[in-house]
Amino acid sequence: MANPSTKPSLGRSAKRTALLGAMFLMATSAIGPGFITQTTEFTVQIGASFAFAIVISILVDIAVQLNVWRIIGVSGLRAQELGNKVLPGIGWVLAALVFIGGVVFNVGNIAGTGLGMNAMLGLEPKIGGAISAAVAILIFLSKRAGMALDRIVIMLGAIMILLMLYVAIIAAPPVGEALKNVVMPEQMSFLIITTLIGGTVGGYITYAGAHRMLDSGTVGIENVSDIARSSVLGIIVTGIMRVLLFLAILGVVAGGAVLTSDNKAAEAFGHAAGEIGMRSFGVVLWAAALTSVIGAAYTSVSFITRSTTRERTRNLITVGFIAACAVIYLVLGQAPQTLLIFAGAFNGLILPFGFAILLWVAWRRRDLLHGYVYPKWLLVIGVATWLLTLFLGWNSIAGLSKLWV
Repeated sequence: MANPSTKPSLGRSAKRTALLGAMFLMATSAIGPGFITQTTEFTVQIGASFAFAIVISILVDIAVQLNVWRIIGVSGLRAQELGNKVLPGIGWVLAALVFIGGVVFNVGNIAGTGLGMNAMLGLEPKIGGAISAAVAILIFLSKRAGMALDRIVIMLGAIMILLMLYVAIIAAPPVGEALKNVVMPEQMSFLIITTLIGGTVGGYITYAGAHRMLDSGTVGIENVSDIARSSVLGIIVTGIMRVLLFLAILGVVAGGAVLTSDNKAAEAFGHAAGEIGMRSFGVVLWAAALTSVIGAAYTSVSFITRSTTRERTRNLITVGFIAACAVIYLVLGQAPQTLLIFAGAFNGLILPFGFAILLWVAWRRRDLLHGYVYPKWLLVIGVATWLLTLFLGWNSIAGLSKLWV
């Protein structure tokens, strides 16, 4: 028997907007300031061969998100609630890990909005960060915060795609060479692949879209097809963003430009399209950072509240979360590098830990899925991917040693 949603039923248009918002929240949460920096650095290092790493990361994303969205959507419960049903208390351990990482990374995301507004409008980064945090807070103070959140992330996601498409076309990348490297990479770095995967499906990012879908009321066995379709489309949106950013940087590097500044991504956009390119980079960085601020805050708070918590209460807690992160950024002036290393290692641990809980539900706790027969092929893909995430988690522990160097 399907689990009835505790949310009011949505009209077809409202439901479509909510699912689209969940898709874009997942996609834009994955594309933050750190991802932009990583993509640029790795493209500079190995050129067209980075196409292979992107394709592998997208395949892993598909395997993770197909399972995460379906298990959470059919059960009608958040990841930490499922964890507590499996083993009392384990869900709150997962919640603590996600929340700790979310706080630290959101300081970095707010720092990213400041740098974006600096490149876009010439504002001092601290002022830009404060303004951006205020924008995020206003979204959650809105009387119709859910609808505002969905529309904002859809709009900003579309702007990022269009601007990156423009710069990618102007940069004239060697698309044929990139396609060749998808199947026959000239260089292959497992470290780069693991870093990319850990940075795009680790921590709160894994659950951002699924929890938003849950809060919109799209739950239960009767919505399985919508849940599956939305998870795949969200991954496709993420993949498009990654590929376009990669092609934009590749075009500049392949054209002979040598990127030497501390901000190679901005330098690349400038090489490709001059002043317009620099301003475009500012918009892309700001949009990527702001949507990551929204995604990190929304998802982190969803882990420390219950499904029964009033939406207004949850929104006010989210406002407090963003305000606290903004104050930390304004006091420190930047995201503290040591804490980012710490949170990065935590992200690598959260993925296999949380994913194992969900896969156990799919495999052994059919009662939590209200009798739904979970597809065996999907479970096999999920377990194979989980084994890979175990390696990534083990690899991420090494990052903690940097704290004492």
